[in-house]
Amino acid sequence: MKYETIKSIILIILILLSVLLTWNLWTYQPNYEKMESNNTLEEVTLSEKQEVQKIIRPDQVLFHIYGKHYGTNNRGELDKIIKEVSKWSFFDLKNYTNKVNDFDELVHGTGNAEIIFPGEVPVELYRSVLKIEGEKPPSFTFDRMVINVEHSGEENGIVYFVSSENNQVFMAHISPANLNSFNQEFFKGGTKYPRFFAFKATETRTLFLPVNETKMMTYKYLPKILDSEAFKEALFDDPSFVQKSVLTNGEEYTNGSSKLTVNYDSNMLSYVNPTIDDNYLENAYDLVKRGIDFVNEHGGWTDEFRYAEKDEYKRSVTFRLYSKEGYPVFSDIGLSEIYEVWGRNKVNKYIRPNIALELPLAERTVTQPSGYKALEFLQSKPNFKPELLQQMVLGYRMEKDTEENRLILLEPEWYYRYDNTWGRITMEDLGGPAHGLE
Repeated sequence: MKYETIKSIILIILILLSVLLTWNLWTYQPNYEKMESNNTLEEVTLSEKQEVQKIIRPDQVLFHIYGKHYGTNNRGELDKIIKEVSKWSFFDLKNYTNKVNDFDELVHGTGNAEIIFPGEVPVELYRSVLKIEGEKPPSFTFDRMVINVEHSGEENGIVYFVSSENNQVFMAHISPANLNSFNQEFFKGGTKYPRFFAFKATETRTLFLPVNETKMMTYKYLPKILDSEAFKEALFDDPSFVQKSVLTNGEEYTNGSSKLTVNYDSNMLSYVNPTIDDNYLENAYDLVKRGIDFVNEHGGWTDEFRYAEKDEYKRSVTFRLYSKEGYPVFSDIGLSEIYEVWGRNKVNKYIRPNIALELPLAERTVTQPSGYKALEFLQSKPNFKPELLQQMVLGYRMEKDTEENRLILLEPEWYYRYDNTWGRITMEDLGGPAHGLE
């Protein structure tokens, strides 16, 4: 074979090898193993999420029958009523405030049932519970629904949404069938509940208090301590940058700007994010909705907390613990509350207990004085002004057991809201000074 022919063959082979290598480079795909995403933050939850109707719920119903008043705080009875009302369709919702001649009579008059909420409820938020017709109903808040049964018959029924805070009334209609059903199932049987008497504090504010003594339970609990690390994971945007410090009476977590503090002595948890913009006014709907959504995000409903109040100017919302019978629970140090303050997009302050009342150890029955005695006690104070008395309720005082610090006590007492501040009347106070009036 000639030398030139050999050179040509070698050159062709090299060219073919070059083409093959180039093709392999262009089409090569490395066989990497699939990597697990270990850096993805898992959802942190301390308890179950709750729907709006479990958090925003009434704490009393009153039936005004032939000039007499009957009512209950019983959670089971109220749940039955709301379950019934949630089946109705509300239509022709409109502002009725300017047509009200006698506010007291419209709300508390004979033939009315009052479903009372502890705080002002944004109607937009409660549309998830009530079937309100219309694409865009009016925007307002209310703290009681007044169902008038006197007109039950062929005409449409009337329901008033009343704001005690603003003296504002919105009216809606319901079908005659719904009204007749409510009359038969609930209103006509209202006389089975305890009797109440009326105390007219102002022209537009009447308080209803039990005529007789009330039997209530006392409770003693061994609480469950909630996981501080779970709160850290839930509250900080990037928990990996959070540093933990052990204090003499608790723990502290910080990322340089936000701080989470857990106090073992008080069993209180406080989260503060001072970098959030707070130079604006919040509206009621956004404030309460974000407040509920925020706690739902980490399952923070570790006990039976309910929406209690909001303040648009302070951008704050409060959820209060309730007893299993349906009475509000109060604490001098905030142990019975979840309190939030909001910035423009994120929570600015979050204060709550770091315990859950999981294990009841003991309970006994006690008798609380009538509303007459509690009111008489307040009225006996020289500086008492009835127009400053906003609410009076039976409730529970929540505190640590003085004999066994690990245990939590719930003791029944009378509570009153006077000039926007809650005070209490103890059994001993019936012969002594009233707290909060001096």
